[in-house]
Order: sequence, then structure tokens, then C-alpha cells
Amino acid sequence: MSQGPIDQSIFGELREATGADFVDELVETFLEEAPAMLADLANALDTGDTDRFRRAAHSIKSNANVFGAHAVADLARQLELGGLSGDTAADRSRVTALVQAYDQAAAALGTMRNG
Repeated sequence: MSQGPIDQSIFGELREATGADFVDELVETFLEEAPAMLADLANALDTGDTDRFRRAAHSIKSNANVFGAHAVADLARQLELGGLSGDTAADRSRVTALVQAYDQAAAALGTMRNG
């Protein structure tokens, strides 16, 4: 695994297999849709909707894995498998960590897409 928010080898393999234009479209879609997925995750936490919480975490994990955003995928996987713990402050802290990891990955993807 490479250092940084995006695994360069996975991103490079994706670009080689599917083409730069297609990857740029995937990145753009992810950057547009992920904030809504994160908001859905936070809303599910606020309402105590465990099923929705797990589904949102699963979607984030799956999308992040496509690009090699390991930190995002790993944190989302933990949320998906762990669900709501009953400790709202701890759950909120885990969601905040996921949002921060996403922000780093999104900045890197934006640069990679445009550079």
C-alpha cells in the first residue's frame, strides 16, 4: 500500500484498465455523490437508523475501494460492521474521522484528476 490518501498503484491500474477519461468521470461522480452519502450516514446516526447507517457506510466503503482510498474504506468498513454502538459520542467521533479521511482523499483525487 502506498502512503497518502490514495493508493497510487490501484489508481494507476484503474486508469490503465479503463482509460483516463473514464477514471476522471468516476472521480467526478464520487466527489459529487460522496458528500451526500456522508450526510446520510450522519443523519442515520442522528435518527438511530442502524440499517441506513450500515448501508451508507457500505456504499462509502465500496466507492472508496475503487480508487484505493484505503483510510476511507477501512473506516467505513468499521462503521458498516460495527453499526451504531449505542454511544452516540463515540459513533459521532468515528463518523468525524471518516469525514476527515474523505476530505483528504477527495483533495488528492481532485488533484489527480486535474493533474
